[in-house]
Amino acid sequence: MIERKQGAYQGRNKSSAYKDLVWTVATSSDTRLDLEGQTTLTLKTIDENLHELGSDKTRIVSAQVYIANMADKAIMDKVWCEWLGPNPQDWPQRACLGVALEGEVLIEVTVTAVRSMQGESHG
Repeated sequence: MIERKQGAYQGRNKSSAYKDLVWTVATSSDTRLDLEGQTTLTLKTIDENLHELGSDKTRIVSAQVYIANMADKAIMDKVWCEWLGPNPQDWPQRACLGVALEGEVLIEVTVTAVRSMQGESHG
């Protein structure tokens, strides 16, 4: 059975899960912020979405980061690396693309993660 978690927008959900896989997407809840601030809020939402479906950032296997200006990628990378932590075993495969995003959105992140099976702890 597919689990779906409704988001704020019509026609799409913020997260879905099937068996032991979770997919989620997020943008910043405050688009008045600069890229660093938007990245921080976006990753906080990713954390919350993953937790809601029984996973966490250490279980992400694939991530796609879409940023409005590739010249600012180093800013996003700094926040990303701080968020993930220093353990390479917690780092997912990741692609980063420069794209035209809607309005004042500077970053959008999608991830696929493995969820904890019953009785298994996660960080």
